[in-house]
Amino acid sequence: MAVCVAAGLGCAALTALPAAAAQDSLTAQYRTSATGATADQSEPWLEVTNTGSTTVPLSRVTVRYYFHSDSAGMTYRFACSWAVKGCANVTGTFGTLAHPTATADRYLEVGFTAGAGSLAPGQNTGDLQLRFYRADWQTLTQSDDYSFNGAQTAYANWPKLTVQDAGAVVYGTAPAGNDPTPPTTPPTTPPTTPPTTPPTSPGGGDPGGPALFDDFSYSSSSDAAVQQHGWTVKSGQGGPGVAGATWSPQDITFVADGSNKVMNLRLTTDGTASGTRETELQTTARKFRYGTYAARVRFDDTPTGGPDGDHVNQTFFTFTPLNAPMDPNYSEQDFEYLPNGGWGETQNIMYETSWETYNPDPWNAVNTHGQQYGSLDGWHDLQITIDNTSITYYIDGQVVATHGEPYLPETPQWIDFNHWLIDLAGQTGSTPRSYDEQVDYVAFVKDQVLTPAQVSAKVAGYRSAGTTFTDTVPNP
Repeated sequence: MAVCVAAGLGCAALTALPAAAAQDSLTAQYRTSATGATADQSEPWLEVTNTGSTTVPLSRVTVRYYFHSDSAGMTYRFACSWAVKGCANVTGTFGTLAHPTATADRYLEVGFTAGAGSLAPGQNTGDLQLRFYRADWQTLTQSDDYSFNGAQTAYANWPKLTVQDAGAVVYGTAPAGNDPTPPTTPPTTPPTTPPTTPPTSPGGGDPGGPALFDDFSYSSSSDAAVQQHGWTVKSGQGGPGVAGATWSPQDITFVADGSNKVMNLRLTTDGTASGTRETELQTTARKFRYGTYAARVRFDDTPTGGPDGDHVNQTFFTFTPLNAPMDPNYSEQDFEYLPNGGWGETQNIMYETSWETYNPDPWNAVNTHGQQYGSLDGWHDLQITIDNTSITYYIDGQVVATHGEPYLPETPQWIDFNHWLIDLAGQTGSTPRSYDEQVDYVAFVKDQVLTPAQVSAKVAGYRSAGTTFTDTVPNP
């Protein structure tokens, strides 16, 4: 994908702006933070400035970024990492050009919801930190993209974008023969209703207060105490993961580990969807928001029998439901360990991902993440603390990621462990094999941001007192 910088390099001729757009009442500024000829994702960061004399509602403004797809059938996904106007008020949809050129056959169209407001004369939108990537998570080529300029790392006007006001081009030049027209299908827009209750400040570091602790001392997943203690065991089919796989309560067991019992979440597959059994345990009540979440988890790099290499996902996370595309009250904080890679990665990787919201179709994710490469096979202490300013992730007492707004949870959440297969591409052998994720305990302390040492002391206190389960966290 090389940028056209001079005539005679096979670049398409530029088309003139329509006469009605000559006033350039809006302009687009561009920079990129992914400057390489190839990249994991393209990162067109944008600003739109009102250079005219009248106020313009952003809901009628769109910006198009033109690029050349890596293949005719390739699918791309859009995400907003940060926006001054709020990622929930920014949309991204992909289109195909009627007249493909050597540097463009697709475009990303960025739009705004009514919640983004208006631009008065002289104002701009501020940062729109946007990105898009191949749906298969493989490296993309951007050096032959019409709108890409790897040398532009600070905001400046960029006429290889076009800005449309109510469908009419008011700035920039499209690839030859491709002046934008209003899209026939409007982009999916998120709800704009903000949370009705602002975040409240959690308390200090006192380990007292309402808390949940479970040592997983059950006989089986059908033990009546599992449900009585507020857990739901997933069964049947449904996401995430491979369509047609089955969630198997029988594959959640409680096994001896010395003098202690631990929960074992087993994933078994023979390389087919119908031969894949996954496991998930989730709290029944949504009542966890600010505070400290902790669990001791054993990850498993190697299957029990059969070939290795499956794209399995071993997790500890907390989340709220997505009630509608781009639901502003959705949230999620994940530890996701991929012992054999997946999502474009080819080696062991741990993700810590904080979610604001997403749209499943077309995909639009508003999230941020930390990551660490390397094996985590064995036992590890995982901890997440959330107050009204930040989400902090710890592994074995060390901070590995910290995220702030807009990713803080707006409403109470569930706590969840699951073990599932991302896809069938990691290993195609037909010999059945199983991976085990184990959990020693889970703990939550409401409205208290604890240090890892305080968590360890609290767990030791429960165990020295012979407490295998307690839950004093009130329902919301």
